[in-house]
Amino acid sequence: SDSSEEEVDKQQERQPPVKKQRVAAALELAPSVQSTDQQRKSSQIAKQKIIVLLDQARLETVKNRRGVFELLNCDDHRDLCKKKLKRDPKDFRPDIAHQELLALIDSPLNKAGCLQVYIRTCKNVLIEVNPSIRIPRTYKRFSGLIVQLLHKMKIKAGNTSTTLMKVVKNPFSMHIPPGSRVYGMSCQGTLYSPNGLATALVPPESTSNLAPVCFVIGAMASGHISVEDHPYIEKMISVSEYPLSGAAAISRILGGIENHWGII
Repeated sequence: SDSSEEEVDKQQERQPPVKKQRVAAALELAPSVQSTDQQRKSSQIAKQKIIVLLDQARLETVKNRRGVFELLNCDDHRDLCKKKLKRDPKDFRPDIAHQELLALIDSPLNKAGCLQVYIRTCKNVLIEVNPSIRIPRTYKRFSGLIVQLLHKMKIKAGNTSTTLMKVVKNPFSMHIPPGSRVYGMSCQGTLYSPNGLATALVPPESTSNLAPVCFVIGAMASGHISVEDHPYIEKMISVSEYPLSGAAAISRILGGIENHWGII
């Protein structure tokens, strides 16, 4: 009996492993989470939204040797950037926009229904992001999503008709409510602590009738947001004495506003 069991084990070892077919996962809506207090407030009055523009995001497509379009990046297309485009590969960092989008969409402020995100690429393509989208966790899936968006102009959720991301008309100023106060993020701007920024620049309550607030945040590897590109910016601000990544700066800003509005 022992010898027969050994023969069975050897046969199982010799059998080639069965390859699993990869199935592309459709994008899905993030589950809406609301506390009873939030439900009560939202039923009484519409909430004011903080508007965030991720500016100069490096989201460009390129066709590889196999004829498949990919998101141009410094890791996979270093030679192409140097030889054909004559550009520094370090500038092509679409992963920065991915990290910043994760920080924004995963925030309690967004889940409370108080955030609206836009992206403006270095090619001046303006993208509106549905707050209920669930951003892909891996860069590879995010890359495929953006390539599809830039070619089809919109992305829909699974089998529903909900549009999760879409290309909208420029300029960005036409998507800001009248009277909005717009601030640009720069390490050279006026320094605020996260709570100090929320107290000084953001309305005291999310249900306030005061002018909404918009933050313009860079999504590029180097450089600064400039008032020349955004003449509607009234002030440049900073949230740390030290240079921060875009995702870290976003977390500090949103954390201060969440404390200010009592969003936990």
